[in-house]
Amino acid sequence: VPQLGPQLPPRLTQQPWHLLYSTGRDGFSLRTLYRRGARPDSPALLLIRDTDAQAFGAFSASAIRSSSGFYGTGETFLFSFCPELKVFRWTGRNDFFVKGDVNLLLVGGGSGRFGLWLDGDLHHGGSQPCETFDNETLSHREEFCIQDLEMWGLA
Repeated sequence: VPQLGPQLPPRLTQQPWHLLYSTGRDGFSLRTLYRRGARPDSPALLLIRDTDAQAFGAFSASAIRSSSGFYGTGETFLFSFCPELKVFRWTGRNDFFVKGDVNLLLVGGGSGRFGLWLDGDLHHGGSQPCETFDNETLSHREEFCIQDLEMWGLA
């Protein structure tokens, strides 16, 4: 979280962050992640470590929640620490920021490709270059297994 601080919107850089959800504490469930993160207007930071020990994630200026369509703002971004921090910001080509239901959470998209996706049991995910962020694949592989996942929000 400290390394990502300078990448956040200026209004959030001095705010205290706290852990809303952790697979180690709360189990592997997208439903639980939505429930624990249900704080209106609170931005969310998703941090993921896969079974290859790669770290990456997403920042959403809006709370991560279940939705029927895409939501969010151009402040949303993807990032990876492979090996140093790389941030992938909104390109302006579409507004496919965040969309989620009980089976799938998506961040970024376009042409059938998603910048980051996570399945409903939070065991599997994937990352592909997408139009929203013009990102690289966040993990070493397009599909990965999740070892740890945390969601942080403003205190």
